Amino acid sequence: MPDWVNAIILGIVEGLTEFIPVSSTGHLLLLGHFLGFESTGHTFEVMIQLGAVLAVISVYFARLWNVATHLHDDPAARRFVASILIAFLPAAFIGVLAHDFIKGVLFETPVLICVSLIVGGFALLAVDRIKKPPEHTDAAAFPLKTSLAIGFFQCLAMIPGVSRSGATVAGALLLRCEKRAAAEFSFFLAMPTMAGAFTVDLVKNYENMSWDDAGIIALGFVCALVAAVFTVRRVLDFVARHGFTPFAIWRIVVGVLGLIGLTMLG
Repeated sequence: MPDWVNAIILGIVEGLTEFIPVSSTGHLLLLGHFLGFESTGHTFEVMIQLGAVLAVISVYFARLWNVATHLHDDPAARRFVASILIAFLPAAFIGVLAHDFIKGVLFETPVLICVSLIVGGFALLAVDRIKKPPEHTDAAAFPLKTSLAIGFFQCLAMIPGVSRSGATVAGALLLRCEKRAAAEFSFFLAMPTMAGAFTVDLVKNYENMSWDDAGIIALGFVCALVAAVFTVRRVLDFVARHGFTPFAIWRIVVGVLGLIGLTMLG
């Protein structure tokens, strides 16, 4: 298929999967592998995630603007920002140090992605069955130590197929956060995390990019933005009603099908 068709498909997949615990990166890399699509240094797969970041900003703009305009006089607003930044630090530190290994080795191992999808699916099934009553029900008021612990869980997503949202949500549930609040905190944490990944990748790969790459990335970016807005507006209500089990089952199915496809097609 032409690259522009692949960009549309992958952009839509990115937007639909970024904020649910199924690993958007794992889906993009596996789908790109079977479509025969590969960008320079996997820059496409990272940069279109910025469209998903803008989706969160657009959906939560009023709330984020309220926080930004009251940082000087509202302790709760300052605490919320500090909570997100503290949760972001572990991934920022490890991501910068291990960037080349992650992109050059882990991103190039489709079997690892499939196994991570399957293992993460079973882990999410187990975590979703925790019956202890939650202690933290407001994503904007998690204790700072809880936020930091969630940040370390997020580092597991350096392995493609684990899922950034899956790791943060699972960590939050283990730390006695309510399901809806865990998903919402993952939304907010995505903003600095994905913006940071975008910046690091741009610095590392800008010399290898061309205007042709820019056109494909822009197309994927727009598709990711539109699909992510749709997802963000609906996923919290879905989680509140059904929990994370449907996503866990999806992960396992995709991982198994991916292994079968790799065995048969290479």
